[in-house]
Amino acid sequence: MSTVESIQAWLHSGEESLLWLMLGIIALSYLLEDLAIVTAAGIATQGLILPQYALLAIFIGIATGDLGLYYLGKSGRYFRGVRYKALTNKYFRSLRTKLRQNAFSSLFVIRFIPGLRTVGFTLSGFFAIPLPTFLFAVISATAIWTGIVFSAIYYLGTSAWLQASEYQWIIIPCAIALLFIGNRLMNRTYSRGLS
Repeated sequence: MSTVESIQAWLHSGEESLLWLMLGIIALSYLLEDLAIVTAAGIATQGLILPQYALLAIFIGIATGDLGLYYLGKSGRYFRGVRYKALTNKYFRSLRTKLRQNAFSSLFVIRFIPGLRTVGFTLSGFFAIPLPTFLFAVISATAIWTGIVFSAIYYLGTSAWLQASEYQWIIIPCAIALLFIGNRLMNRTYSRGLS
């Protein structure tokens, strides 16, 4: 039995492998969220995990990661040097004002712009944005983003013509490339709007 066959047999073995797949998707979402979405959809198209469980794992990973960033920022408030720098920096003051005035819409938009997620969610905790507002904005934006990307890849991957093709593996690298290009375009567009 080859290594690939033994891995496939282990993946199809039952509940234990489902738990490991879900934990793997959650861990991957802490590193690269879009890659985790594409990978989970790819695994679901192969029938190794139900789409509901794949979506749940992605959602848990992204939501807990965002919440972790929020609390990282909140803990930064307890360090005197960080607090002093933030209070004396004019850019931080204007950013805090803007983020507090439009918390929901700002956080909702930040979810879709790569490069701003880590900073925006950490500053949300540092600026003491109310946790319910933060969670509602992040969870609703995450549900939309994940739903769109996962559904597109899953339905494309389960289409009959692609299942019959020997090149079905190409969907994952193509989806990652499209997400990367889309993220770059959104980042550039948003950056120009700020200038």
